[in-house]
Amino acid sequence: MAKKSTSPAYIGFGMLTPVYIMSLDQLPKLNTGAVVHEVSDYVYDDAAIIACNLSQWNIPSAMIGTAVGDDMLGHYVKDKLQAFGVQGEVRFTKKYKTPLEVNVSDKKGARTYFWQRSKEILSTLDTADLSLIKEAKLLYVDWYDGDKQILRAMREARKHRVPVFLNFEHGHQDPELLKKYSGLVTVCQAVTDAAQIGKKQAMLGVARKLIKSGIQTAIITMASQGCMVVQGNEIIRAYAPKVKAVDASGAGATFSSGFIYGYLNGWSLEDTVRFAIAAASLKVTRSGLKMFTTREIMGLAHTVRIERMQYRGDQFVKIREMFQLPEDSPFIDNALVKESRKLAEKFLPKKKMERKKIKRSMVG
Repeated sequence: MAKKSTSPAYIGFGMLTPVYIMSLDQLPKLNTGAVVHEVSDYVYDDAAIIACNLSQWNIPSAMIGTAVGDDMLGHYVKDKLQAFGVQGEVRFTKKYKTPLEVNVSDKKGARTYFWQRSKEILSTLDTADLSLIKEAKLLYVDWYDGDKQILRAMREARKHRVPVFLNFEHGHQDPELLKKYSGLVTVCQAVTDAAQIGKKQAMLGVARKLIKSGIQTAIITMASQGCMVVQGNEIIRAYAPKVKAVDASGAGATFSSGFIYGYLNGWSLEDTVRFAIAAASLKVTRSGLKMFTTREIMGLAHTVRIERMQYRGDQFVKIREMFQLPEDSPFIDNALVKESRKLAEKFLPKKKMERKKIKRSMVG
């Protein structure tokens, strides 16, 4: 008799597509080329990446996705999800071929992507079975997976009092969308603009806007500059540790994975942010979907620089910088964490030793 699967704590809702990631040093200029160092293939989009990551960290996860073509790539998607232990039905269709995505990613985090995404493909979410949501601990949706489609899933989650994590990216720039989604969302991850190049004031402005809309937890990510997270009166600014980047593709989804992991484990906001930043930082050090272990991530998490802030008079004010971990933190010094640090240190750049100037004595 087959062993019954544990009900998934995480449900990802959205696009299913195979992806090819080409990693190179620098994106080429128009009408020129570049040497590709590595090609990786796995399953996209973000909802599926998170499901695969969480499954690797022993969080029961599932996907409610678009239909894929009844072809080689479609069966690759199903096999890949099964290999990672992701639950949920992968539906096949003969109406279209499995859509493909190609990403070109440089070591600085710049990414150029090419995707096949149509109303016909997204409309298959309209008939997807939502019954898995009922027993879940969290539903994840992306704003670009169709307005009608994600609203259906979010409303189903609200009906069963399941928290919703929305990856809103720069969609908050549309006031009507923000108003429509804010009442259904518990946690919202956003960026300052489409290219994630906004400065500190832009990050503060987006956080303020999301919280004022009624969203409980607002996350503003800034790629290599880290993130800001606002939850009630608690405001944390985290700085990403410097690592040797190889492939930045999937870093945002890995951050989401790390945050959701801490959220589902009931961690404090600070520890959750530390883990999320560390997970995303380690992700860029290699290509592919194979995730670092929680032990390795915890080893780097303790190094994350944290600032605590308060919201006073419509302004964010820094109140203290955190260099020490609280006593109840899962990252506090113990034998396991000390061992984890050694694993994480190999991903951090070597500190340059300053040569001391030796003053030669004058012999007369």
